[in-house]
Amino acid sequence: MARDLIFWVLCFFINIALLASSFYQLLSLSYLEADHLNPFEATRINSIVPLEFLLQAFLCLSFLLTCHWFMFLFTLPITAYHLMLYLNRKHLLDVIEIFRDLNTEKQYRLVKLAVYLLLFIVVFRLLSSSIFFSLLGSLKNYTF
Repeated sequence: MARDLIFWVLCFFINIALLASSFYQLLSLSYLEADHLNPFEATRINSIVPLEFLLQAFLCLSFLLTCHWFMFLFTLPITAYHLMLYLNRKHLLDVIEIFRDLNTEKQYRLVKLAVYLLLFIVVFRLLSSSIFFSLLGSLKNYTF
């Protein structure tokens, strides 16, 4: 029981980090589109992308290793897409090409944000039920 609780808390915090990363990237691209941000400053996204890819891969792998098949299958497509982007070396933003690909990058980040938000809702529900059942199990040992 305690291992499940620790696992879901870890997944919850990883998911919050992924949500924040995706939101920051979308916000930076929106600022760039509105000309509030310099294209050279917008490439700060490039420092976040590898960490995001690693967190997503760790989350997917942890679901696989703990036999949470539905969650694994839910996170597998975005992990596979991240792997494809990384292997084709298209995961970083180019300063020269950034305005040409701006709408595509924003849509991609918006879809990722929606997926991470849906994953957040599911993980939050699983975490709350895990907390409830672990409290229920600890109350079962007490005699009133």
